[in-house]
Amino acid sequence: MKTDQKVLFIDAATSYYRVNRYPLGEFFGPVDLGLHLAGKFKSLNIGTGVLAGSIFPGSNRLIFTGFSPAWGGFYISSMGGAGLVFDNLGINTLSIVGKAPTPSILYLNRQEGGEIQVQIHSIDLDKIWSSGRGGVYSLMDFALEKFGDNYSNNPRVLATGPASKQTDFGSICSAPIRKGKVTFVDTWAGRGGFGTKMLQEHGIAAIIYGGTFVDDDFRDRKVADKWFYDKYNMKLSTKDMEATTKYRFDKNFETGGTFGVNYATLAGSMLSFNYKSIYMSEEERLDIHDKFIINHYLKQFNEETIAKKQEKNCGEPCSAVCKKMNNQYKKDYEPYQTMGPLSGIFDQRAAEKLNHHADMYGFDAISIGGTLSWLMECLTDGSLTPEELGIKNAIPQFNHKEFDVVNSSMHNANIAIDILDSIIEKRGILDLSEGSRKFAHDISRQKGKRILDSFVYTAYARKGWMVPNQYWTPGTLSPMPIMGKYYMYYGSDFIPPRELGRKNAQRLSAELILDNIGICRFHRKWAEEMMPEVMDSLYGLKKQYLDSITKTANWIGGRNSSIFWESERNMDFIYRFLKRKHSVEGNNDKELIRWLSLFEKDKKETAMNFWYEIHKGIQETLREF
Repeated sequence: MKTDQKVLFIDAATSYYRVNRYPLGEFFGPVDLGLHLAGKFKSLNIGTGVLAGSIFPGSNRLIFTGFSPAWGGFYISSMGGAGLVFDNLGINTLSIVGKAPTPSILYLNRQEGGEIQVQIHSIDLDKIWSSGRGGVYSLMDFALEKFGDNYSNNPRVLATGPASKQTDFGSICSAPIRKGKVTFVDTWAGRGGFGTKMLQEHGIAAIIYGGTFVDDDFRDRKVADKWFYDKYNMKLSTKDMEATTKYRFDKNFETGGTFGVNYATLAGSMLSFNYKSIYMSEEERLDIHDKFIINHYLKQFNEETIAKKQEKNCGEPCSAVCKKMNNQYKKDYEPYQTMGPLSGIFDQRAAEKLNHHADMYGFDAISIGGTLSWLMECLTDGSLTPEELGIKNAIPQFNHKEFDVVNSSMHNANIAIDILDSIIEKRGILDLSEGSRKFAHDISRQKGKRILDSFVYTAYARKGWMVPNQYWTPGTLSPMPIMGKYYMYYGSDFIPPRELGRKNAQRLSAELILDNIGICRFHRKWAEEMMPEVMDSLYGLKKQYLDSITKTANWIGGRNSSIFWESERNMDFIYRFLKRKHSVEGNNDKELIRWLSLFEKDKKETAMNFWYEIHKGIQETLREF
């Protein structure tokens, strides 16, 4: 078994490379090692956990770490399945420093018994992006066509799109390659702007990698089954099937995947029309959910995807088959929520059209969806004009009472697509090169703060920002050192803010157990408990592994530069959450009633106190001593 971490260092400016080894125990995986490398070299780090290539389902996550151009601090993003091919390189981590003089493709190949071949090839990036399928898809196709024949097995391509050139929140896209073709099952290192980092800071537009290197990966199923019998009285495969029910098919809701189960259960807590649903009555919210979701948006999904069993995995064998498809369109909850109901879109054809266009450009889907829904509200209330945004003279339909679920959805999708094109072409006043938060501040200074007050985001340091995960709960707006991922508590129950801060910090540590070993969080119901035990059984390092998780969480927490909510809608998001808990769900918790009363007396002062109470809970938990 692997007893050290092998890191391939590449200077993109000179093509110089070397391999360093870090003993297992000093560092354990792509997160703690990535934190070290990013702090020392300001590098972009891409790696897998020590169990990549093993029999454990979900163990082939590809982890990206570094200082995020969008968030402004250390960040972690991950991509499903792409670690399986990466493991064939015979390394654990790729660390990129320096910048190629022109946009380039990084080529990595390793045949069994040989050394890694490292080449950097200059390309005409804009020409490639504008050809074929467009954007990230054209770049993946180009890299495969140019270099694919050099590989004995199917390689994998990591690609950026025009969003990585024009904004601070470009993502990295990849898709499994089957029979010499890039499949439609795209996977993303979506959050944090690592596409922007790879392209703008290092000049690397794409990476193609693969090989036939054979490592001593753990594949003893009898031993693994014994571990699971001792813990759960069932085999590994049986436990994993149980743990991933939501992502495959949940018979309780007659649907599956994050899209299906979430939309089947959100009801009155579903967010829509740029969060304006928080101001509606519960009857209105339920009416929207019933008419537009249950009887249309979700119904389409169930008929087209679930009933026809259009489901795939991310590139590794996995029983979750969480990639819910409709032909070339992949349906995940949060992209189809921010560029769905949040943007006034409740029809699959309209949502597919918008999501695919944003994906083609290579945007962080959640952040671009939150940005679009905000700009669309600004158009509806007259704060911004179509001319200012560089789009056709059209106004979104954000009135749910006059909403035609098919026609209004497509109308809104077409406006959103026009805005996407304008962002990439920098038409009108749209310049998101330094992010949506800075843009919002700039135009608010000119046109009034109500523009900023309708934009929901978490703020970090001077320019950092992130559109939150799409759940109506205070955890998603918490002042954590990393936001936009599930490094916080996002349960729907009311928790006093100080305790919420503690739960957030505990959730960060639990998620790091998974990310630092490269395990997909969809398997967390067993992996959080079992991975330390596996580290003990294989290496005798359980205590050291858990200690490293605590230390890494504390070090990440020590960099926390979260900023108090700048938008009034963030404050309303919390206030209205508390109000709904009490008036709709009948929660009469004394602490909830106390906070609700304070919000009704002085919203801004109470919001600040609520924010700082969460912050206190985080700080007192993420402490080394």
